[in-house]
Amino acid sequence: MEISVNYWAIIVGAVLSMIFGAIWYGPIFGKKWMEIVGVDPNDKEALAKLQKSAGPLYVVQFVLTLFQVLVLAHLIADTKLVGGLERSLWIWSAFIIPTLAGAVMWTNESSRLKWARFLIQGGYQLIIFIAFGLLLQFWK
Repeated sequence: MEISVNYWAIIVGAVLSMIFGAIWYGPIFGKKWMEIVGVDPNDKEALAKLQKSAGPLYVVQFVLTLFQVLVLAHLIADTKLVGGLERSLWIWSAFIIPTLAGAVMWTNESSRLKWARFLIQGGYQLIIFIAFGLLLQFWK
């Protein structure tokens, strides 16, 4: 059985995740996110240093997201029982959320910051997995 995936959809999915991330961790939750990670938004020198060091990390994140969407594309293409959105939501709830919860629970942050981190990151992952599922389901 040959599985066909749309590589353009995979690239677009990875690009969308970067755009959504910039909005999610910028205008929507940027201030709260800076508080969680311990960055003072008024310290311009620290922000400039953080932005300069983030460049290579964006490349790594993009490559990892390409791989993530590629695997998801194969998992969606390999089924006739459920659609891309449903498969994405199952994967998000069964793999992303438990992994994220485990990573957040075992930090030294306050309970309030743990919950904020979990909800912000889990919400972002939900948004991109919905986008991935719809994109891969309808752009074959």
